Amino acid sequence: MEAIMGWLRGAYTIWLRDILRYQRDRARLIASLGQPLIFLVLFGGGFSAAISGLGQGQVNYSQFLFPGILAMTVLFTGVFSAVSVVWDREFGFLKEVMVAPVERTAVAAGKVAGGSSIALLQGVIILVLAPLLGIQLGWFQIIQIIGILLLLALMMTSLGLLIAARQRSMEGFHMMMNFVLLPMFFLSGAFFPLRGIPVWMEVLASIDPVTYGVDPLRQVVLRGAMTSAALEQVALRPIAVNVALMAGLSLLFLIPGVWLFSRQD
Repeated sequence: MEAIMGWLRGAYTIWLRDILRYQRDRARLIASLGQPLIFLVLFGGGFSAAISGLGQGQVNYSQFLFPGILAMTVLFTGVFSAVSVVWDREFGFLKEVMVAPVERTAVAAGKVAGGSSIALLQGVIILVLAPLLGIQLGWFQIIQIIGILLLLALMMTSLGLLIAARQRSMEGFHMMMNFVLLPMFFLSGAFFPLRGIPVWMEVLASIDPVTYGVDPLRQVVLRGAMTSAALEQVALRPIAVNVALMAGLSLLFLIPGVWLFSRQD
């Protein structure tokens, strides 16, 4: 029991450190929220006139785009939160933590928990903008959205840890992230429906983890704005299937990510 409590205290300490760093870094907060707003305003406003007929014309493009922006917020924040692993390694903090009487798995778990919490918080902040787009959400919908965002945040933060565990420089990490993140985001269906697309794109979208976050978010967010028949035109698979796949992928990324992190020199 004492060992478990020590493990939990270690994970909590790392989680609290990341939360406090985020809270004190106002520039990071503003920049991370500015990108989704720019996408929402520019793409939503610019393409609304050009793209019509979504969901049998029952929603405009800004409303269709909003779930993708929620996913984008969590995606980029969750994955880039792992940059603290590389940062701490370069500046020596990670070496001090590794020699401390704390389980390395607790350090990795604290990093994942901290990144997931920050990503979820930013997703909830963007969620507040829904009424401005004419999207009315009930309490049950909000609870469902927060649950999906939390699972998506866990999945993407675990992926970030998996990539960062063996990266030795900030430059290498950012190059890897740009190579991985942008295709994942654009193939997730955040900007356009994934029905009727070319076969090669459909295959790539099916192996894109972010797709399984965007699809249930869109179904829940637009549930009150569209009829069931219209929603089926933009939905890919049942929400329960998406949630199960995200849970499985979270474990698939988390377990080797924690293992690689714990084996660092």
